[in-house]
Amino acid sequence: MEPQEEKYSFIARMPDRPGSLQRAAEIIKRYGGNINRIQYSRCIDPSTVFFEVSASTEEYASIQDELAAIGYLQTSLPEIRFLRFHAHLPPTPGALSDFLDLTTQAGANIAHVDFDDAGKHPDRLTVSLSLEESEKVEDLLNALKSRYPLEILDYDTTGNTLDETVFYICFAQRLRTMIGSAEDPFLLALLQDINHIVQELTNRGEDPLQVFSSIIETGETLNRTSGEGFYADIQQIPVAPDVTLFCFQLPGGGNIFLFEGPDEAMMVDTGYGIYYPDVIEMFRHYGIGDGTKLKRIIITHADADHCGAAGFYDVPAFMHRGTEAIIRSQNRATGSPVESSILEMVYTTIINLFSRFNPPENYTLFDRPAGEMRGIFPVLGRFSFGGLTFEVLEALGGHVQGLVYLFCPEAGLLMTSDTVINFDSLTEARSRYSSLADFLVTSVNVDSGVARQERHALHDIAAGVDAAFAGTGRRCLICGGHGAVSVLDNGKIRAYGEIEHYTHRG
Repeated sequence: MEPQEEKYSFIARMPDRPGSLQRAAEIIKRYGGNINRIQYSRCIDPSTVFFEVSASTEEYASIQDELAAIGYLQTSLPEIRFLRFHAHLPPTPGALSDFLDLTTQAGANIAHVDFDDAGKHPDRLTVSLSLEESEKVEDLLNALKSRYPLEILDYDTTGNTLDETVFYICFAQRLRTMIGSAEDPFLLALLQDINHIVQELTNRGEDPLQVFSSIIETGETLNRTSGEGFYADIQQIPVAPDVTLFCFQLPGGGNIFLFEGPDEAMMVDTGYGIYYPDVIEMFRHYGIGDGTKLKRIIITHADADHCGAAGFYDVPAFMHRGTEAIIRSQNRATGSPVESSILEMVYTTIINLFSRFNPPENYTLFDRPAGEMRGIFPVLGRFSFGGLTFEVLEALGGHVQGLVYLFCPEAGLLMTSDTVINFDSLTEARSRYSSLADFLVTSVNVDSGVARQERHALHDIAAGVDAAFAGTGRRCLICGGHGAVSVLDNGKIRAYGEIEHYTHRG
């Protein structure tokens, strides 16, 4: 019986010289491995190669052993120190060679050298280099200072300086600062995933450095806008004699909607997990309490910015079984035509990490369709809050599978999640953040054609409510997953009522 082959991924770090890549490929071939994917770009990192191979367990173990024996297998992520400085060389033959002897002895990777004895500074050498051990940095600096006048321009130990000679190691250091403590094997696997979407988007004509930049910007935005940097835009709208609707537009990602009655509250969507402490503080500011008044959470869909904080609340959540499937698979494209897309799978992994994804554990699934329809949407059931009755409508899978809408005809409330959004009400910062996801997955809708169909049908429902309310002064309130609560005017959507700005300091 033939040994069963499996797919394995690993990262090779090899010398930047002719024949290195061929030597690694030869080892894989010798032990019966088949290369399914390889990605190397000298302009990104001249020493790092990503492999995916098919092999039996025994074959892969032999491949790993031999690559490790020749120093090609990367199994850890050393902390990189990046150093940039001016050194003033004496005007003697061999001065540059003597200088480079010192950097070579220290094991430095030089990324940039600039020297011109006919230039404005004829004795000045500008050098950018990286070293893997802090002790060697100190030793090198001491050796150089003893022989040359030095001006230190930059000394970075965080990975913020993405040195081309060790790009992926520096990139991993920056990831670590955004996701908290993470072991090297986890980060190496994450680098594999990120490299895969870089490869995919590059093949589609995108700039690979923009991909890395978008990933970093996503994580940095969430970190920067939590805690002291947290803010929100809020609408408070009476929707029944004893019920007020709050719409909280968070800095990044989706809205939180909170219905407050005299004795209880209901939340629709939760925002990112990373914002949970800030949201609780904001609730207290608005007299809503600390979340203990909540009796239920309705989740419209499985994206992290809509359900990622649900696990922090000790109340039951209600969601579609398609949402449950996405949460379990950790792939927002599960059940859709693009389920196998590497972009969707890896983006889900990245955003869940950056946003502290904490989905609900205590939840109830909506019923399956029983034949009742609201326009083109199946009605999954009804529930009541504060004397209002809400219909749960099943979306058709345009944005993601398992998405639901909420509709309350008597109050004129239509909660459209991410299918109908007032984009004009988004601030520049929110629009910029939203564009990062759109770039990394090419479209946030898993089926754009179906999403358009759903959008038109929701507009029709809203227009029908407005027609029924004619002459009363009431309107259908469209509560989108992002942006302001809005109304339709001549087919266009505009923000409704007053919007108040809240900051961390209140």
